[in-house]
Amino acid sequence: MTILQWFIFFLIVQIIHGLGTWKLYKAAGRQAWEAFIPVYNAVILMKIINRPWWWTILLFLPIINLIMFPVVWVETVRSFGKNSVADTWLTILTLGFYIYYINYTQELNYIEERSLKPKTEVGEWVSSILFAVVAATLIHTYFIQPFTIPTSSLEKTLLVGDFLFVSKFHYGARAPKTTVAFPMVHDTIPILGIKSYTDWPQLPYFRFPGFQDIERNDIVVFNWPTDTVPYFGYTGNQTYIKPLDKKSNYVKRCVGIPGDSLKIVGGKVYINNQALQLPERTKLQYSYVVQGKGQGFDLNALYLNYGITDPVGWYNEAQKQYYFSAIDDETIERFKNHPNVASVQKMLKTPDVNDFRIFPNSKTVNGNADEFPSIYIPEKGKTVSITTESLPYYKRIIEVYEGSEQNIEQNITTNGTQVLLNGNPITEYTFKQNYYFMMGDNRHNSEDSRFWGYVPETHIVGKPVFIWMSWDSNATGFANKIRWERLFTTVGGEGQPVSYFYYFLIGVVILIGVNFFRKRKKNE
Repeated sequence: MTILQWFIFFLIVQIIHGLGTWKLYKAAGRQAWEAFIPVYNAVILMKIINRPWWWTILLFLPIINLIMFPVVWVETVRSFGKNSVADTWLTILTLGFYIYYINYTQELNYIEERSLKPKTEVGEWVSSILFAVVAATLIHTYFIQPFTIPTSSLEKTLLVGDFLFVSKFHYGARAPKTTVAFPMVHDTIPILGIKSYTDWPQLPYFRFPGFQDIERNDIVVFNWPTDTVPYFGYTGNQTYIKPLDKKSNYVKRCVGIPGDSLKIVGGKVYINNQALQLPERTKLQYSYVVQGKGQGFDLNALYLNYGITDPVGWYNEAQKQYYFSAIDDETIERFKNHPNVASVQKMLKTPDVNDFRIFPNSKTVNGNADEFPSIYIPEKGKTVSITTESLPYYKRIIEVYEGSEQNIEQNITTNGTQVLLNGNPITEYTFKQNYYFMMGDNRHNSEDSRFWGYVPETHIVGKPVFIWMSWDSNATGFANKIRWERLFTTVGGEGQPVSYFYYFLIGVVILIGVNFFRKRKKNE
């Protein structure tokens, strides 16, 4: 829906509210016209039902308002003596229109000093659960979101099984586009395995101001721009157009920011013709072929002594050759000193090898994951030349990211050497938003911008800031499965990660002790 459509919808809702409640407002000692004034009518309604004014804010927050509206409807009828179970169910099942019946057919007796305490233990539990869900959804949507590392694309820097807290406010929290969705889940309802949202209606894109911009080398969580699978766990071939905020969440390192010129030579990233300088904590991984000698290797010893977590891709017994899909430079240097190692060779594709999967997925552009041609990363407000040669890099940007996802019709076609936008010739284009280039540190085992291109600013979710748990599913024994050294470590920062887990335990013990002595003193 466009902004104009939402405005008309909003006005219709206000008229519906006013027509269904104006007598209730009068019975509560207010003026009938107050039921029709947008926003103001909600503030007055909070006074009538004896609830705090800030509930009004919750009514305008997507997803949270799905919980708050039924609560306010029920509170409204109870403020006029309708406290029975039947009244409650009729209010909810009619989507609040039971209030019309009360407004026009019932004698209205306003209870000004109505008790807000639930009359039954069940009611108290329901009330507590509802507001726990509201608080959790508010934090999850606009402040901090839990996130699990599902793949090894950032292996060694972030491990499979790391449980993160992702900050929404660093780059600015993004308001949900989907207005009707199951709270605190992504695109799938757990256990049921079904879609967690409806495709309509959708809000226009909006992002709150952030505290910082995305910087080069930041690890970023974002929505996978080209995601077309219906939901997590889906294994079929069907494609599916998903709302922006329900596309699968990815986590990668931002290697290129708006305005950069990026290329990859010999597996190394170059920004503006300078080699990318990575943070100390970064551990790039590549594929290697290791030529053995003698009796070969004890693979169990390799995994234990060298920290090699990925299995051997293949092993040639006759030639004593091993292929490892992901090893970092530090480990490979140690590995070279193994008595049974004859040679170690990094598996890099040469410039003459063309991979059709590489962005922009065009037969006219050559390249591969280790030899990537120089590209410009679009910056908001900057203009580029549009030709049939440059079009493959920008076609999706124009048609999708700055077109259909923003409810704007933008269709690119060509006529010979001429490029047409909605049938009109164009020779240049000015970008409406910033774009980023994301890559995994596990260079040969990461599906990233090298394969599907730019990440629009609208797709940015947040910044991982904290690892609160790390679980190694391959280890044996419960205690060994927990990576204790990674608990309560920061994702960013200089130097090697430091665990604050023991400080956390000390803080918990102190808090429990203080609380114990306070209660003891109070009882005395």
